[in-house]
This record gives sequence, structure tokens and C-alpha cells, in this order.
Amino acid sequence: MAATTAPWAPEVPTALLVLADGTVIEGRGLGATGSAVAEVCFNTALTGYQEILTDPSYAGQIVTFTFPHIGNIGTNAEDIEDLNPAARAGAVGAVFKADLTNPSNYRAAGDLDQWLKRRGIAAISGIDTRALTALIREKGAPNAMIAHAPDGKFDIDDLKQQARAWSGLVGLDLAKEVTSGQSSVWTETPWVWNEGYGSQEAPTMHVVAVDYGVKRNILRLLAGLGAKVTVVPAKTGADEILAMKPDGIFLSNGPGDPAATGGYAVPVIQDLLKTDIPIFGICLGHQMLALAVGGKTEKMHQGHHGANHPVKDHTTGKVEIVSMNHGFAVDSKSLPEGVEETHVSLFDGSNCGIALRGKPVFSVQHHPEASPGPQDSHYLFRRFANLVRERKGEPALAER
Repeated sequence: MAATTAPWAPEVPTALLVLADGTVIEGRGLGATGSAVAEVCFNTALTGYQEILTDPSYAGQIVTFTFPHIGNIGTNAEDIEDLNPAARAGAVGAVFKADLTNPSNYRAAGDLDQWLKRRGIAAISGIDTRALTALIREKGAPNAMIAHAPDGKFDIDDLKQQARAWSGLVGLDLAKEVTSGQSSVWTETPWVWNEGYGSQEAPTMHVVAVDYGVKRNILRLLAGLGAKVTVVPAKTGADEILAMKPDGIFLSNGPGDPAATGGYAVPVIQDLLKTDIPIFGICLGHQMLALAVGGKTEKMHQGHHGANHPVKDHTTGKVEIVSMNHGFAVDSKSLPEGVEETHVSLFDGSNCGIALRGKPVFSVQHHPEASPGPQDSHYLFRRFANLVRERKGEPALAER
């Protein structure tokens, strides 16, 4: 008589998330096979999983999505944010509540599972993401190993040891891992429904963007305001940047510990500050600017990751809902005289923006380009453009 399998036989887990404290979370594997060590964070955005996973600022991290249904709209070639998809800069792992379903969106060109495989991102589904999020909020973002093996065979003791042994993001310079290999010119303009992306063909200003892990939509918004954008690697010197005769300088977002990246970035920014060229920074670029003027940065308990964060702009008195992705923050108490705090998080009071008195220089911690997220902060790009236009004797654009 043929043997039968009981209908209540336990399912063999094909993926594990092993935390540094020894906690083992079992689930179903998808995406790339193998394992990776990283910090686990959670993201509260309801949409934009493809943009999130390709944001270079997520290098060295495993993203837990608090929204349960991820993958429903599939994937396409337009919704990526890293400059060089072949380099696969971005998150190394993903955590989902529900299993993936077939894509049901007119823009879908493929499904998320196959896309994750091509990107080299290991993922786990079928776990209680609410419990994991609560754990992160209580204990802070943990180091962990994510592992996917279709046969369900894991060396759990080795995974625990690797998770414990990883030093974490503090002291880690990841900008050098995700930055451009060489200078390039960016001309793509923002996406328009039913038309796609455009091309900037008649620039009115030249912006040099220092790439610490820049997102495409930042460059698109700059190009959409008339900028010829020259993207340069993170370690480009001030003399080389100034030789390009920029009308403005942009300091990009990026991953890792800002204090580590600051070892080579801060001296360059300090030299750039000796000029009267307008400077605008976002995320890691904001932290680099703060370090360059004498401020300090600190590791956050759980970080800010999502598209629903309230931030107050002290320059206008208005509150905007913004997209955020950072695990380090500028210590507002460390800011010296002559540096104004322009934006602040209404969740925890942490610094979200600075401006230098008497100079055309400012930066913000959040992501005004969104992608994904609300467009409340798009005005900041026009604010930067107006600093350039003022220097050139041109009329200002309306900020909003």
C-alpha cells in the first residue's frame, strides 16, 4: 500500500531570518537563493516597493514591509532608482507578510519574485511583520542573516554566528560601494502619466551632483528645472568639481555611517563652502554638510523609513508629509552658530534640515523627490534653482 502524507504535515521553511540575539524566524523563501548579513529595518510605505528596494541608501539593510500585500503591481524597468542596475545597489533582503500574487497592473512587465532573483535580493514571506516591527521599535534595528534555501536545509548555528559577528552599520562607509565609477551627464526629466520620462534638451544652468548613492528621481527633478546635471563619484575633489564651472552643487543621498563617509567628503565640502556657489544636500548629503560645518551625527534607535512622516518647515511654518530613509541623524544640539535648523521631524523632534546664514547653502534629511511618497517637498528643488537663478540675475520661480 502506497504511503500517504498527512494533510496536517508541517510545512518545511525555505527561508530564515536569524537575528543577532539568536531569534530564528521561519518563512517561505523567494527571490535569490543564498544568504546575506545586514541590518533589519521596517518601512511603512503603502506603495513603491521597487523604488524602495533599489534605493542605494538601503545598502547594507534588509527591509521589512509593514504593508502586508507586496508585489501586486509587478515590476517594470521604469521604477528603479539606482543609477546602474547591473551593480544592484540597494537592499540585500526583503521581508513580507503575505505570499506574492500575480501582478495586476497595466505597467507590469514581470513579477516580483523573478525580479528579486535578477537583483540578487533574498526574501522571506509568511511571517508576522507586525511582531517584527514591534521588536525593532522596542529593541532597535537588529543585525541579522537572511537565508533562502529551496530544500529547507540551513546551518542555523552558522547563521547565528555570522549575525552576531557582523559589526553593523556604525563606522561603515557604504557610499564608496554604491557611487558612480566615473562622471556622467544626466538628461532624463520626470515621469508623465501615459508618456513616460522626457529628455532635457535646453539647459539653463549646470549642476554638479556628488553621488554618494543618488536616486534617479532627484536627478530627474533637477533636469526638469532646466539643469544640465553632471554626476561625479563620491571621492571627486573640490578642484575638479569647480573646474566644471557649476552654477550649483548637489550633495546626494546614500547609505552607511555619515561619519565614515565624512573622512573624505567633509574636506571637499569645506572647500566648496569657500565659494558663493549654491549648495543643496539630501539625506547623507545633508549629514555631510552638517559635519562639514562642525556638527555631529548619531545612530538612531530604529531610524525613519517610510512615506508618511510629518516634518515642519520652520522657514514657512507649514507641515508636510514626506518620504524618509535614514538610520543616522544630525545632532541638532551640535550645530554651531551661523547654522539654522530649518526642518524638524514631528514624530521625534530630530533634525531634518539646516541652512547656513548668509550663504546660499541648505540641506534636508528627508527625501523631497519622494519616489515613492508624497510630493509635498518638491518645492525644495525650486528653492535650490532660485538660489542659482538669483546668482545669475534671473527672476525667481514660484516655490509652490
